[in-house]
Amino acid sequence: MRKLILIIALLPFAFSYPQHLGQVEVDTAKINFLPNEWGVNLMFGDGGFGLGSYLRKRLTNNIKGFVDVSISEIKDDREIQYVDIFGRTFTVGKKNRVIFIPITAGVQYRLFSETLTEVLRPYLTAGAGPSIIVTTPYYLEFFKSFAKAHANIAASAYVGVGALFGISKSNTVGLNARYYFVHLFNQGVESLYNRFQKNIGAFYISLDIGLYY
Repeated sequence: MRKLILIIALLPFAFSYPQHLGQVEVDTAKINFLPNEWGVNLMFGDGGFGLGSYLRKRLTNNIKGFVDVSISEIKDDREIQYVDIFGRTFTVGKKNRVIFIPITAGVQYRLFSETLTEVLRPYLTAGAGPSIIVTTPYYLEFFKSFAKAHANIAASAYVGVGALFGISKSNTVGLNARYYFVHLFNQGVESLYNRFQKNIGAFYISLDIGLYY
């Protein structure tokens, strides 16, 4: 997983334009990017992979508003995964898979816009909103287990830091790290037998690929 995260961290640089000596005046010129963005998130966390989508709208030169939704699996920190002699993985004491579906609205604030070139556009981000936590029986095959799924309503929020790369006026590529705080309103979810989680934290690295319009 660490090697995969490293590869994901390096991917945006493949899409960005290098800044060479003698090109400073070109790179530091302000580029008039289109005000809206739509894209997808490829998310990587302790629970595995996730997918998401987002809409962003420029509000001021340095502030964007956004709405995003994603789906991923989250795990209890106490889970330990084993591999049997046939190469199959299993977790001792696991009762349910926990699927996390947050719907988030928030703001993104660009950093150092007056000092850094457009090739690298770092930002801080924060958002909050409702979430759906779906549990499915672990003993059933993944897709068949949704026949016995149970949904829970939760509140969630995240804070993060990231950056956009490149000077393309048509597409956008970025990388961010975010940490979710999740609070369930009932007794919580039971990922491991007799261990209920009412407050959950989840960390993700997200590769964002989108379009300006």
